[in-house]
Amino acid sequence: MTDRNRLEAALLHNSTASSDFDLNPDVVLPVGRKLRPAGVLVPVIATAQGADVLLTKRSSRLKHHPGQIAFPGGKQDEGDADVIAAALREAEEEVGLPRGQVEVLGTLPTHETVTGFLMTPVIGWIDRDFEVRAEVGEVAEVFRVPLAHVTDAGLFSVQSRRWRGTRRNYYTVPFGPYYIWGATARILRGLAQRMEAE
Repeated sequence: MTDRNRLEAALLHNSTASSDFDLNPDVVLPVGRKLRPAGVLVPVIATAQGADVLLTKRSSRLKHHPGQIAFPGGKQDEGDADVIAAALREAEEEVGLPRGQVEVLGTLPTHETVTGFLMTPVIGWIDRDFEVRAEVGEVAEVFRVPLAHVTDAGLFSVQSRRWRGTRRNYYTVPFGPYYIWGATARILRGLAQRMEAE
């Protein structure tokens, strides 16, 4: 089964929404909280050696999540038809990936972030190269990780650190010098579980 076939099959599996609070059951979330819709693109790039996932390292100058590893994407703006359109627009702005070059295979269940977003991961298949252009001021680096690495559930671990006065647990899936953790790792772990169910 090809990487693309495995991704398409994984998208057929039912699973529940995830959250930055999954591993922290003692956190009490405010009743009636308003979550802002957002879309992130999980760009899967076909290569002769197997597919890669494109990720970004956020600029250290950003207010939210500086220096963290992330998918290209962001909040849904008024001009976006939906969260898929938001993910495609943001990917074009952040890394130079032309919208027309992305074949949307589907979406994963939503993910609630600690910053108040309801994020929809959009799986996009890219079968030819494009010129990467990192958005100055927002993206410090653009890099690729083998799909096989981030969809191997055995490579994920749970770690913790102090956050807002309490200890917070989160998933990680490091790759070389890149410390992939938090929402990005949680989404990838959900994808890994779906693909291993095949």
